[in-house]
Amino acid sequence: MEKLLADSNFGALKPHTVIKATVTEIRGDKDIVVDIGGKSEGFIPQSEFPDMAEIQVGMPLEVYLERLENKDGTPTVSFDRAQQIRKWESIEANCQEGSIVQGRVKSVVKGGLIVSVGVDAFMPSSQIDINPPKNLDVFVGQTYDFKIIKINKEKKNLVVSRRELIEEQRGESRRKLLEEVKPGIIRRGVVKNITDYGAFVDLDGLDGLLHVTDMSWGRIGHPSEVVKVGEEITVMVVEVDRDRERVSLGLKQTQPNPWEGIEKRYPVGAKVHGKVVNLVQYGAFIELEGGVEGLVHVSELSWTKRVQKPSDILKVGQEVDAVILSINKDEQKISLGVRQLEANPWEKVRHNYPVGARVRGKVRNLTNYGAFVELEDGIDGMVHVSDMSWTRRINNPAEVMKKGDEVEAIVLDVDVDQQRISLGVKQTQEDPWSDIDRKYRIGDLVTGKVSKVANFGAFIELTDEIDGLVHVSQLAEQRVENVKDVVKVGQEVSARVIKIDKEDRRIGLSIKAANYDAERLQAEISSYERIKGPSTGGAPASSSSSSSSSSSGSGDFNSLGDLLDKAGN
Repeated sequence: MEKLLADSNFGALKPHTVIKATVTEIRGDKDIVVDIGGKSEGFIPQSEFPDMAEIQVGMPLEVYLERLENKDGTPTVSFDRAQQIRKWESIEANCQEGSIVQGRVKSVVKGGLIVSVGVDAFMPSSQIDINPPKNLDVFVGQTYDFKIIKINKEKKNLVVSRRELIEEQRGESRRKLLEEVKPGIIRRGVVKNITDYGAFVDLDGLDGLLHVTDMSWGRIGHPSEVVKVGEEITVMVVEVDRDRERVSLGLKQTQPNPWEGIEKRYPVGAKVHGKVVNLVQYGAFIELEGGVEGLVHVSELSWTKRVQKPSDILKVGQEVDAVILSINKDEQKISLGVRQLEANPWEKVRHNYPVGARVRGKVRNLTNYGAFVELEDGIDGMVHVSDMSWTRRINNPAEVMKKGDEVEAIVLDVDVDQQRISLGVKQTQEDPWSDIDRKYRIGDLVTGKVSKVANFGAFIELTDEIDGLVHVSQLAEQRVENVKDVVKVGQEVSARVIKIDKEDRRIGLSIKAANYDAERLQAEISSYERIKGPSTGGAPASSSSSSSSSSSGSGDFNSLGDLLDKAGN
């Protein structure tokens, strides 16, 4: 036995080493028998050989000896393990991190793929492609080039990446494309990503931005309405920034511009049909065709209705007719009008409501400066506060009328272009100040009620709603500090007319001179004239003496003329 072992060299074989062997037999489709020396044979599963057609009896092999004798009494050997060891030795000798190797994807494991590059390497899911794929099974059996990104010789671990190679290839392709592309050229690309402001398109390694405003000539709510991720589209290069490696793309630029020849298709004055696509506070946008919209301003919706917002009469999606009012091709704007489809009722206003005509209407609305009176459906006239009374100073129209009141007025002015009718209520009556000289004369004794009290005096209501003012200096003989100490609102008083100002519509009264004789009254009037200024329109004493009649009782006179007559007698 010792001589046999020495002759066979069996004792020189050591487990866990790579040894030489010779194929002695191919047993069907199961095993390959190899001679490892020393009259010993090992069995290797045919599954360890990539291509059995290459295996022949008598060919030499390298195998890995795991043990000299197993439970069957035969050596345990492996062709695959021997290949792994030799390839690891080759990798350690020839490869380093960053080297490129070719391999085949063997299987899917947790977190990535097992790749055979001679030895088994691990490729994380994040390193498979630019965007991590959802289905890893599609890669099994595929052969690719990989980049070694990590080598651990002690643990015999190898990590590879396909993504880094793709990114490097794309970077090179991007640089090449940046040198080639220029504005105006047409390219095919794949939609890579969609955002609220546009979409990124992959131009074979170079990403370009397709902004939402360059997707369509028409209105777009969101980029996803036009393109989808993964879709291949044709785009035009709009702008190239080589320093920043940015490319702007356009989709609508590959289609005819609908604004070309717009004036011929939509001449001013033409009637058009469209659909309401958007409502804003100031108007409605009407789509006339794809990429062409017109704006109906809120003021162009009705001749007579006071439209506050377009949503009061229109809604999105509604089809409407309109008239072309104007076109600005450079700014791509079209002005439309809906009310122009009907006759303008204001064209008849000048005929129906001539200046000077007496009209009736209902108060529709009150403002600080006047009242709007509805003359007919959609036609209003405005009564300014200054045209509400001849005699009263109206601060707010609510003092003399309220909403819903029926009023009578005179047409003062008609402005068809501005759609305005000016009305006057006071003009329906005779101006009491027109003949004030016949109603009141300086020196007349009058009676009235206190209508208002101010710090400078009191207003006395006379006939025809005319107010006279008793200045604080004319209330009493003594100095008056507070008007309310002498007179109260509603109190009936007697006073003398001491001033008439027809131009400024003012009458000056004096309570303290009510019982003055002619001489004292004349002195008071003269004194008042010097202080307050010259009177206008007052009748002189001499002219009134012949027409004045005296009253019984001393000191009770109706006018300065009466006082003078009495004094003369």
